[in-house]
Amino acid sequence: MVNVLLAGGISMVLSLLGTPLFVRFLVRRGYGQFIRDDLTQHHYKRGKPTMGGAVIIGAALAGYFGSHLALVAVSSSGAVAVAPGRVTLSALLVLLLLVGMGLVGFLDDYIKVSRARSLGLTSRQKLVGQALVTVAFALPALLAVDENGRAPASAAISIVRDTAIDLAAAGPVLGVVLFVLWANLLIAGASNGVNISDGLDGLATGASVMVLGAYTGISLWQYNQSCAAAPGSSCYEVRDALDLAVVACAIAGACFGFLWWNASPASIIMGDTGSLSLGAALAGMAILTRTELLLAVLGGLFVLITLSVVIQIASFKLTGRRVFRMAPLHHHFELVGWDEITIVIRFWLIAGISAIAGLGLFYAEWVTEF
Repeated sequence: MVNVLLAGGISMVLSLLGTPLFVRFLVRRGYGQFIRDDLTQHHYKRGKPTMGGAVIIGAALAGYFGSHLALVAVSSSGAVAVAPGRVTLSALLVLLLLVGMGLVGFLDDYIKVSRARSLGLTSRQKLVGQALVTVAFALPALLAVDENGRAPASAAISIVRDTAIDLAAAGPVLGVVLFVLWANLLIAGASNGVNISDGLDGLATGASVMVLGAYTGISLWQYNQSCAAAPGSSCYEVRDALDLAVVACAIAGACFGFLWWNASPASIIMGDTGSLSLGAALAGMAILTRTELLLAVLGGLFVLITLSVVIQIASFKLTGRRVFRMAPLHHHFELVGWDEITIVIRFWLIAGISAIAGLGLFYAEWVTEF
C-alpha cells in the first residue's frame, strides 16, 4: 500500500511542477494547437501549447520507478521495516502501452503543429501504429509465464473475472491470433474513445483520473483476495495485482498534477500524445485485471461520447440528417448554449457515476460468491 501511495504522490508532484516548465519549452518552440475552422467557439485556443501528454507519461514513469527505488533504499537502510516490492511484467506492459501509444500520438500532434493543420496522421497510419503497439503488448501478456505457470493475461474474455468464453479453445495458434485481435479491439477502442473525448479543457483528464482511481481500488482488492493469499472459490487469479495498483495510481497522480494546468482555462492541452496513451493504459488495466467488458461501465463517459459520433455518422449516411448539432456530444452542448466549464463538470459527474457503478458491479459479483 505504501508503494501505491508513494507512486501516486511522486507522479503528481512531478506533473504539477513539471507542466509549467514544459509549457515554457513548447511556447519557445512554437508548438501550438491548431483548431478546426468549424469550432469557432474554440478559436481562442489556437496556438495554445499542446503535446502535454508527454508530461503525464514522464511523470507516471518517474512515479512508478521512483516509488520502487525509494522503497528499496528505505528497506536497505533498515530505518523502516518495509517490503520494497518488485517491478513486474504486468506493470511494464501497461507502461509499454502508455509510452507506445504516446509515441503514436506524439507523431500525430507533431504533424499538426509543424504543418499548421488540424489533421495529423491519417486514420490508416494511426491504426497501424496502434496495432504494432498492441502486438508488442499482447504477445508477452499472453505467453510470458512465471514460475507458477501464470501469464499476465488470459485468453478468456472477462467481465469482472474470466468467463467461460475462451479464445484458446480455437487451438494454441489461432487462440493467440484471436487474443491479439481482441486486445487490438479493446486498446484501439479505448484509446480512440479518450481521444474523441478530449475536446474541452480538463474533460478527458478528469474523467481518466476517475477510471484510473477505480482500477487502483480494483487491483488492491484483487491483491488482498488473490488465490495465493486467500485461496477459495471467490479468489482472483490476477498476476501482479499489487503492482498494477502501483502503476494505475502513478498514472492517476500524473493526471492529477496535469489537471491543475489543464483545467479551464487550460494553460496546455494534452493532445493525442496524452489521450491515446491514457486510453491504451486503461485498456491494458482492463485486460490484465480480467475486467475487459467492465471497462465499458467504468469508462461510461467515453463510451457515451464515442456513441454520439457513431450515431451522428450513421444517421447522416442513412437519412441525410444529423441527430446532434455537432459530434462529439460535448460540442453539441456547446452549440446548445452551455458554457464549457458547465459541460465539463456535468460530464465529470457522469464519469464519476460510471466509475462508481463499475466498482459496484465488481464488488457485487464478489459478494454473490458467498
